[in-house]
Amino acid sequence: MDSPISPDDIESIRAGIDEVDAGILELLAQRRTFSLRVARLKGTQDAPSRDLLREEDLIAERIAGGLDHGLDTGLINSLWREIINDSVRVQREFLGRSEVDRDSLTVAIQGIEGSYSSLASRQFFDARGITDLSFVRSDTFADAFEAVIDGRADVGVVPIENTTAGAISEVYDLLLERELHVIGDTRYRVRHCLLGLPGASVAALRRIYAHPQAAAQCSDFLSGLEDCEVIVFGDTALSSKKIAELGDSTVGAIASEDAGRLYGLDVLLTGVANRDQNFTRFVVLSTEAAHIPEGVPAKTSIVMAVGNHPGALMDALAVFRDTGTNLVKLESRPIPDNPTDELFYLDFEGAVEDPPVAAMLETLTTHVHFLKVLGSYPSRDLRSRAPTAAPNRNPTRSAPVEEPAKPSKPVGYKLGSRGHKKRNTIVEVGEARIGEDRLVMIAGPCAVESWDQVMAAARAVKDYGGSILRGGCFKPRTSPYSFQGLGFEGLEMLFEAGKAFGLPVVTEVISPEDVSAVAAKADVLQIGARNMQNFSLLSAVGRSHRPVMLKRGMSSSIDEWLQAAEYILAEGNQQVFLCERGIRTFETSTRNTLDLSAVPVLMQRTHLPVIVDPSHAAGERLLVAPLAHAAAAVGAHGIMVEIHPDPDNALSDGPQSLELDQFGRLMDSLGLAR
Repeated sequence: MDSPISPDDIESIRAGIDEVDAGILELLAQRRTFSLRVARLKGTQDAPSRDLLREEDLIAERIAGGLDHGLDTGLINSLWREIINDSVRVQREFLGRSEVDRDSLTVAIQGIEGSYSSLASRQFFDARGITDLSFVRSDTFADAFEAVIDGRADVGVVPIENTTAGAISEVYDLLLERELHVIGDTRYRVRHCLLGLPGASVAALRRIYAHPQAAAQCSDFLSGLEDCEVIVFGDTALSSKKIAELGDSTVGAIASEDAGRLYGLDVLLTGVANRDQNFTRFVVLSTEAAHIPEGVPAKTSIVMAVGNHPGALMDALAVFRDTGTNLVKLESRPIPDNPTDELFYLDFEGAVEDPPVAAMLETLTTHVHFLKVLGSYPSRDLRSRAPTAAPNRNPTRSAPVEEPAKPSKPVGYKLGSRGHKKRNTIVEVGEARIGEDRLVMIAGPCAVESWDQVMAAARAVKDYGGSILRGGCFKPRTSPYSFQGLGFEGLEMLFEAGKAFGLPVVTEVISPEDVSAVAAKADVLQIGARNMQNFSLLSAVGRSHRPVMLKRGMSSSIDEWLQAAEYILAEGNQQVFLCERGIRTFETSTRNTLDLSAVPVLMQRTHLPVIVDPSHAAGERLLVAPLAHAAAAVGAHGIMVEIHPDPDNALSDGPQSLELDQFGRLMDSLGLAR
């Protein structure tokens, strides 16, 4: 009988296995370098990334070779198919990226060399055969975004979420605000260490520098230290550099072992994070969208906002289920400057270049208020795409997802057409729902002139049953000598008046550069008649998450008006309503000719709500009430009128502004009075 194996023999055998495994890993890495070399050649020769005949011949050869070594054929078959699939993935990713045919890259990161962002960058690009990286140091995430936007860096790499600390809110907000594309992502295992000067001890530390995210991820360890102050610092690697420069053995830092090595520090403790399995997901950013070759496993990231009514989110999510689209992530964030509403960030399988995904997104726009595609990018975590697969419809669903119908004839607007969406869009502004049967009244002064004036107008709007307070702060006037508005001072007055009386506010924005600042205060952004075809402004408000009221140009056709709305919709903002304010004709009896026929015509052609502004059409206050009743009679969803506590002394459009008691009588006659 054989004698039992001693523990020493078992350990030596295990050590031998570990050595063999290390050799296998090294050989697999070497094989990957050959795959990348093949990809480079295929890229120059425009050759396909897969040769199925060669793959089958290669596997047959490997099986035959395995038999010579007494290996199981099933093991060889499955193992080599996985190896070949990995090689194909590497080649497809390489061929599908715009920047990876370069030998070097400049990468914008928050922090410095040795930070987790730099380490994640090297992990991502090393796998793609790019090892020559230089870094643009940024003090903030916003600076890293700007470095890519202004061309100082080829790409940016920023963290977006951590398995311990959760989402990084600032990065989510920047993805919404900035015009950069996500072209890749990578998960980097974060191994936080406590670093100190050579010879330092944990017990002697009195200060520890740490990035806010690192401090959050190591909160359990840090809270257990006595007589030690945690100092929040801008970057993990910078924390290491800081204590190296201080030369104080009572000062430590939370950072990576690589950062410690870079700055000559000792690792005092390893594994100080709350969880051992601590991963941070980083996204790669570019000014250009990634092109995903057919069949490459891909993921798409989007951000959307839905209505504030029961079932709004479920209706949107049902689109993914009923089109067979695999949703892999859902994250919610309060909307900046509007914390009562939420934005939803989603990742799902597929690329926007896939026809089924494009069709799914088109359907999704009919269920959301705002939609922005952040980017499609290769993903090693997902299965290969079936490029021509049809959506997987669910025949058991009681209320099938609405399919966009094809318009009867080509038009210059698609997203705004009835062919795209049959049911009416409902634009939610505070408690008002523009697009439903109930008439919505918007009222206020043509121009904000003073605190007393706008507060008196706001009180009248509230007391008489109005839903939204209007007021002009930036006034594009025909004459350069006319009152141009109080600008941001007036906007602050309007905002405070609305807040005082619980009214959402609408005001005009006239410059693309002002959109974000005006959106921070206004609940609705108005595009005036003179700016209806200011296409850069239309695109800018289209990237905003605020509802937009688009006035008709004084000499514009209905088709031109709807095509202007399409600029807003195409940028992702689906909360658009139209305002008929009269057009210029040969008739001079009124300021403009109110085209009431436009209301029913629009309701046939578009799902967007339509309101009427009789004040600008009439130019005379005695005509406002009859035209308002006519607008209600033809089915307008809302009416907007100008009111003023002292219209005869108004700085702008006094003759067409109603006195406050006249406004009260109009509300009563329309059946809207409280």
